[in-house]
Amino acid sequence: MLEKFIKVFKADSLSHLIIIFIVFGITGSSSVVLSEPILNYLKLDEITNYVAVHMLLRILVILIVYQVLLIVVGSIFGQFDYFKKIQKRFLVRIRLIKK
Repeated sequence: MLEKFIKVFKADSLSHLIIIFIVFGITGSSSVVLSEPILNYLKLDEITNYVAVHMLLRILVILIVYQVLLIVVGSIFGQFDYFKKIQKRFLVRIRLIKK
């Protein structure tokens, strides 16, 4: 089963896979926590009263913060190139950049 995870995440070894999971965990948690001050600064509650628009803007801010943190945290763990490829693949999938 671990070999399958290593293959799916294109990791070099089990220790590399563990580092990848740690980076994803730190980044995911931190992006939600760090997006809150940004949302407060933008005064999202004053911009709209619609729940759907509020949630969409919140998700957009979290997504942007996540992408920045993924590179930063990945770099701290010495995995800049790996997470740069992950981010590029994501941006191609959402059609912000071309392959």
